[in-house]
Amino acid sequence: MTTTTAPAAGAVAPRQHSSVRRPSLLRLSAVEVRKLVDTRAGRWLLITIGLVTALIVTLQLIYSKEADQTFPNFFVPSLLPVSVLLPVLGILSITSEWSQRTALTTYALVPRRERVVVAKLIAVMLTALASVLASLVFAAVGTLVASATGGAGTWTFDWSLLLNAVILQVTGVLTGAAFGLLLLNPPLAIVGYFLLPTLWGVLGEMVKPLRGPSEWLDTSKTMEPLFSSDAVTGGQWGRIVVSLLVWMVLPLAAGLFRTLRREVS
Repeated sequence: MTTTTAPAAGAVAPRQHSSVRRPSLLRLSAVEVRKLVDTRAGRWLLITIGLVTALIVTLQLIYSKEADQTFPNFFVPSLLPVSVLLPVLGILSITSEWSQRTALTTYALVPRRERVVVAKLIAVMLTALASVLASLVFAAVGTLVASATGGAGTWTFDWSLLLNAVILQVTGVLTGAAFGLLLLNPPLAIVGYFLLPTLWGVLGEMVKPLRGPSEWLDTSKTMEPLFSSDAVTGGQWGRIVVSLLVWMVLPLAAGLFRTLRREVS
């Protein structure tokens, strides 16, 4: 004799939970951009970048010769101080997860750490592009003021300078981010970013056998043509690429490997 058990009255079938969609890379990048603005260090660093750019243009209006008050002469000098500050922003963007102990939350919400790192890199690159735009705006304002106050106020501009500026600022902030990924400590990464290339440049000048490699690895020399109005030659591009491979690509790859494997605590 076979018996069957009738289902209990009012039994509720288990719910079918819909799969949770992971956030898109665009959304993650927007979150990382907001982090740069929301944190106190990032916000003040961005403000400082804007103030420094405005100060450089103002000083040129006051002290430079009237014939030198042109759009390119306002634009190019404003790039140098910004190129020094942007890498610090890249470092802070990466290392803040560990220094402020938010990595546990971030990587719990987005377990694939490489997506977070890519979003951070996109965010700092967008910031670098925004800094170039700010330099263009302040240079335009300076040119208008110069033309109204007796300066040359000419607008002749070699658009290759704009490409050079983008390369300079984007690679600079990515190099800072690479040191941040590699060292994962804000003070250590900032000191390492400024000290190691400077030390290499000094050794390249002092030690004769290092002078040849220094021409290819000293970023203060290899990146210098980007500030010039002259066209960058093939040999100069080769030196730029080699120096970036050493100071940006290798630390970025090693830092990504370390970040993906580091235990979050």
